[in-house]
Amino acid sequence: MMESALTARDRVGVQDFVLLENHTSEVAFIENLRKRFKENLIYTYIGSVLVSVNPYKELEIYTKQHMERYRGVNFYEVSPHIYAVSDNAYRAMRTERRDQCIMIAGESGAGKTEASKKVLQYYAVTCPASDHVQTVKDRLLQSNPVLEAFGNAKTLRNDNSSRFGKYMDIQFDFKGAPIGGQILNYLLEKSRVVHQSHGERNFHIFYQLIEGGEEDLLRRLGLERNTQQYQYLVKGNCPKVSSINDRSDWKVVRKALSVIGFSDDDVEELLNIIASVLHLGNVQFGAEDGGNAWIAAETQIKYMSRLIGVDVAVLREALTHKKIIAKGEELMSPLNQEQAAAARDALSKAVYGRTFTWLVNKINDSLAFKDDSRLTSKNASVIGLLDIYGFEVFQNNSFEQFCINYCNEKLQQLFIELTLKSEQEEYESEGITWEPVQYFNNKIICDLVEEKFKGIISILDEECLRPGDATDITFLEKLEETLGGHAHFVTHKLADGKTRKVMGREDFRLLHYAGEVNYNVNGFLDKNNDLLFRNLKEVMCMSENKILVQCFDREELTDKKRPETTATQFKNSLAKLMEILMSKEPSYVRCIKPNDAKQSGRFDEVLIRHQVKYLGLMENLRVRRAGFAYRRRYEVFLQRYKSLCPETWPSWNGRLVDGVSTLVKHLGYKPEEYKLGRSKIFIRFPKTLFATEDALEVRKHSIATKLQAGWRGYSQKTKYRKLRNSAIAIQAWWRGILARRRAQRRRQAADTIRKFVKGFIYRHQPRCPENEYFLDYVRYSFLMKLHRSLPKSVLDKSWPTPPPALAEASELLRKMCMQNMVWKYCKSISPEWKHQMEQKMVASEIFKDKKDNYPQSVPKLFVGTRLNGEDINPKVLQTLGNEKMKYAVPVTKYDRKGYKARTRQLLLTGSSAIIVEEAKMKQRIDYNALKGISVSSLSDGIFVLHVPCEDNKQKGDVVLQSDHVIETLTKLAICADKINSININQGSITFTGGPGKEGIIDFIAGSDLIINKAKNGHLSVTAPRLNSR
Repeated sequence: MMESALTARDRVGVQDFVLLENHTSEVAFIENLRKRFKENLIYTYIGSVLVSVNPYKELEIYTKQHMERYRGVNFYEVSPHIYAVSDNAYRAMRTERRDQCIMIAGESGAGKTEASKKVLQYYAVTCPASDHVQTVKDRLLQSNPVLEAFGNAKTLRNDNSSRFGKYMDIQFDFKGAPIGGQILNYLLEKSRVVHQSHGERNFHIFYQLIEGGEEDLLRRLGLERNTQQYQYLVKGNCPKVSSINDRSDWKVVRKALSVIGFSDDDVEELLNIIASVLHLGNVQFGAEDGGNAWIAAETQIKYMSRLIGVDVAVLREALTHKKIIAKGEELMSPLNQEQAAAARDALSKAVYGRTFTWLVNKINDSLAFKDDSRLTSKNASVIGLLDIYGFEVFQNNSFEQFCINYCNEKLQQLFIELTLKSEQEEYESEGITWEPVQYFNNKIICDLVEEKFKGIISILDEECLRPGDATDITFLEKLEETLGGHAHFVTHKLADGKTRKVMGREDFRLLHYAGEVNYNVNGFLDKNNDLLFRNLKEVMCMSENKILVQCFDREELTDKKRPETTATQFKNSLAKLMEILMSKEPSYVRCIKPNDAKQSGRFDEVLIRHQVKYLGLMENLRVRRAGFAYRRRYEVFLQRYKSLCPETWPSWNGRLVDGVSTLVKHLGYKPEEYKLGRSKIFIRFPKTLFATEDALEVRKHSIATKLQAGWRGYSQKTKYRKLRNSAIAIQAWWRGILARRRAQRRRQAADTIRKFVKGFIYRHQPRCPENEYFLDYVRYSFLMKLHRSLPKSVLDKSWPTPPPALAEASELLRKMCMQNMVWKYCKSISPEWKHQMEQKMVASEIFKDKKDNYPQSVPKLFVGTRLNGEDINPKVLQTLGNEKMKYAVPVTKYDRKGYKARTRQLLLTGSSAIIVEEAKMKQRIDYNALKGISVSSLSDGIFVLHVPCEDNKQKGDVVLQSDHVIETLTKLAICADKINSININQGSITFTGGPGKEGIIDFIAGSDLIINKAKNGHLSVTAPRLNSR
């Protein structure tokens, strides 16, 4: 609400200027604007009038969410916004069934066009929609870019300045949906077509066509993509503007024309006219010897004649001659060079101006509601949207500024009258005595301009129509003669010495409501006459262009009546506009430009003071504050402030007026500070409201504390009760579940015991219903026990004892389990480990339970060889050649005769065992010749290799000792394939020591290993017994 923002008024100002304490101070007014502008709060009210400051940047306050926030909400319940004005007008139209009007005014660049767009966008989004309604919404929105292209231009003050006044009616059906519209345009600045001031541009459409038009289109129109080639576009020396993208805007305009309903033929004819104006501007005239004008180059006129469909010769003659009717005869009078140029420019302005009027009418046709049977006075309503030029004061003010400021005088007169009228009506409806308000009545200025016979427009028309040599100076002299004594009119001749210093001799000054303005009379007569030679009209009537034929009616040629002057046409259209506005309920938007540089965040106080004055904002504020600064309905006021009085808090049950009366008495309001109406309270001074609002802000803290305490207590009690009830319910539910579970378990236990006992009794009988449960349980118990105690490895031979009934199944399972473990083990071993295991298996087969030191060899891995390449003499390796050595081990050889121990190396190859002494191969024993191998059963390392005695190469059996006897003999048995040829002897081994000679080795168990020659000539080996077999 508006009141809620008062607590931050020191930082952001007040949302309504009516609440300014010093409402008569212009300084306070502007300072409030500044505060809000710095906080990006661009909207402020003066009562129901909205003041808008152009931020010159995008603000995030126009989203769909913002539209919904303002939709259907009371005007003062939300912060000031253009949407609030739009919604207020819309709701008033729906509820009161009365036509509304939103009047937007302000200087060029103040944001009027943007404000009108926001209003249209708000209605397009928030109003009810259907297929037809959506089409109307689209056309209403798309009419803006089209009108901006043809009616807006870049000026020194605004890059997108509207150079015409616009009034748009939006028609709504009984449901509140937009179903049609109509646009009225006022005083298009046609002179801009032929001339622009430095730094300004022609109308946007010319630049959009050249920059954005397709190559084929430009070629057909005879145009180049260079604005510098056209005389009508170079006068302002400003072809490009950084804030305008002509190429992009061209696409928008073409799309908009299609949406509005322009056919391809309409667009083609329209662009032909635009291009022909550019070509016409490039037509240059030369002078003959007699001074008569002639066209210097034919190219441009040929293009133009082709585009508008007229004969070249006829057009050429029309541009260089004028038709005179004397005594009923038509004569062609040649024009001089200056007159021909003036005729050319007059034709350009006439063609463009009438085309613009045709364009507006065409848009109106597309917006018009076609189903008249539904549109009656009972169910149709209208919201008008007036986007019109604001008060203008330039260094040099001409005819256009005179008309614009006259329009603003009329609007100001209407504004004050309607404001006073609405104030008076509200006072009367509430039963409050109306106190007459003194204000400046600018009727005297309006009469000065428009009064019959004596007004400036009448004098101007009279001077334009009178025969003889009428000029702008004679017009000024006539003004001095007629209006010389008027208090609001002065000229250089009538002024005092001080005023003459700032006025030109060709100026006259009007004292407008907004201040003094000097007007230069040069061009007043020409612009008012706006004459076009008759023969030029005839040529335009001959055109094959369908639009020009509609713009130049042949009835003009036969009509003997002189057409109305521009000023009279404007005065009449303005009078009609005043009638329209008077018939509607008005809403006002006043737009302010913060600086001339179009910079965001810059606040030019001098410029803003100038606009505040010209917009009459202080006058409006004074009228609004002449009575009471603040008024609210009883229910709203009581609802907001009832907490400040014990009798009205927390609720009031009596009449609203009694509640408000009790409240203000408790607050100490003095009788002169307020009045009570029929449904509203009126507060005279803002300080009274501020004091009330400050008291509410203080009161809020104590109320908040009480509310918080009460709410916390209530919420905790509620939470406790809820938790307690939930706990009780859960406990009861859980106890029931537990009791049911216990009972069910008892029943199941009894049934199980019963089955078990019965089964145990019948356990030895064949399977029957009485014992099946018991037998199944026994089977299940065994299987579960087996599952828990399965062997963990292949070597684990444990297996639970099965019940008799499962003996066969148990054996099958044991075999399957062992096979599975073996398979898994085999799958998991590497090739190297497999080779190791194969050797271990051979060793086991040979030595297990036969030789004492075998168990100690089991955990020790067999190695590939006990001698590396460095340990064997290279000559031996050289002697071996390509024969691959599979195993080598150091051994001790005992002589056959004296049993002397000698260090040797045993090498195993693929075909033989070789005994080596350093670099010398002492003996080679082929595996084929090896008869057998003998070894004792004790833990010694002695073994004998038996060879045939018949072999001359062999001297006899070989007695060797190895520290790794199990490994060595296993390797030898594998290499020689003599696994079954190894004999393990107990007691003694007999060996052959040569031809006819035998030797005996005696093995004796002892504590230590001792090898020596016994007295009996035998080799005695004493070895400890490590394992009892």
